[in-house]
Amino acid sequence: MFNRQRYRWTELWLLLLPSVFLLVGYFELLIVHNLSVPVTSHNLPPLDAFTPIFGLIAALFGAHLLLVIIAPDADQTLLPIAGMLTSIGVLMSLRLGPDIGVPTLGLKQLAFAIAGLAVCVLTVWATRDLRWLRNYKYTWAAVGIVLVGITLLHSHSLSTNAPSRDVLNIGSGGLSFQPSEILKICLVIFFAGYLSENREMLAISNLRVGPLKLPPLKHLGPLIAMLGLALLIFLGVKELGLAILVFGLFLSMLYVASNRPSYIIGSVVAFALGALVIYRIFPYAQQRIAIVGNAFDTTPPARIAYNAGFQIVQGLIAFGNGGVFGAGLGLGKSWIVPFSHTDYIAASFGEEFGFAGVLALIGLFMLLVYRGMHIATRPRASFNQLMAVGLTAVFAIQTIVILAGNLKIMPLTGIPLPFVAYGGSSLIANYIIIGLLLRLSQDKS
Repeated sequence: MFNRQRYRWTELWLLLLPSVFLLVGYFELLIVHNLSVPVTSHNLPPLDAFTPIFGLIAALFGAHLLLVIIAPDADQTLLPIAGMLTSIGVLMSLRLGPDIGVPTLGLKQLAFAIAGLAVCVLTVWATRDLRWLRNYKYTWAAVGIVLVGITLLHSHSLSTNAPSRDVLNIGSGGLSFQPSEILKICLVIFFAGYLSENREMLAISNLRVGPLKLPPLKHLGPLIAMLGLALLIFLGVKELGLAILVFGLFLSMLYVASNRPSYIIGSVVAFALGALVIYRIFPYAQQRIAIVGNAFDTTPPARIAYNAGFQIVQGLIAFGNGGVFGAGLGLGKSWIVPFSHTDYIAASFGEEFGFAGVLALIGLFMLLVYRGMHIATRPRASFNQLMAVGLTAVFAIQTIVILAGNLKIMPLTGIPLPFVAYGGSSLIANYIIIGLLLRLSQDKS
């Protein structure tokens, strides 16, 4: 029997929120799809139509029960927040699938969500002792880099005029995998292990480069190598978002480990110079930045809107069409926005849930980041603290970068909005992060 005093009551009650959201949202979708028929008590959707939704709800509560057994003292808000964001993603996939010609899109996202919850619980169980992560930090970094290397070798596009997505096809059944989703977790483990071991040496500044004071070259070398890795990823995969993500989590963990703002300033300057050089090499990057900066001096705006700027213009129209409270779930015009279920899922969501809905979505991500950073303040073990910071930074940076891209604040990148954008690799990787944070939240060492 469960110990009533140790039962995860807060988590249980919070899980009712994504459950109700799923049921009400799917009910509305079923009604919207039959608008040609007047809604009466005789033609309401049958109960078996909700079977897929009941499956996800059952998976959420199943994960809750397993956490009661294997991690009763873990944080009780992470799973409900992730579940709520996943519910939004599943409903949007169910809604967008028919419009983009993929009727099974929502069911696939449902399957990915259930698999992600299973992987989350498995991660919590497998990390009862975190030493096996810390002791093999170089192995984890090598695994991530090898995965991305394999992807680059299999890339179908080596052109400097377009990005080559880091997608690795598996077999002939149409399955694909994004190694960068695992790379970010592997690099967090490496950074946490290396920085925790060299924390004291990083605080020493006996190497001067101009106005900057740096740690000994022996300890600075691996850090420079990781900085170079971020730029090489940008150079090889040609995705600015991935480079920003890797570099951003590196900076956040370095600052926590060293408490030296000069390291951050020096790293940002070096990254900016490298990015400027790469910007000069790739015409597609110049075009994207030109669109954001309205730098097409001789091109008519209408021509830009129907060519290079088509996606971003349609995304902004979708946001504007949503107004304050949105057009309503299932009532937007998502088919006019290219990649509305992946890169522009925020615009699709904003059109149907409005400005208020976007604020609520941002609030959920802010709460997720807050809980992650709260977990980082609890562990006394340096490795655990740094890993919590890095894992949380992944969510924060991805959210900022993709929302800024959708809103034309910065060039659009190929990284997904966590839990919400369609994609199995991203969803499962995000649930691995949730599992690691749940285990870290139990740390009392």
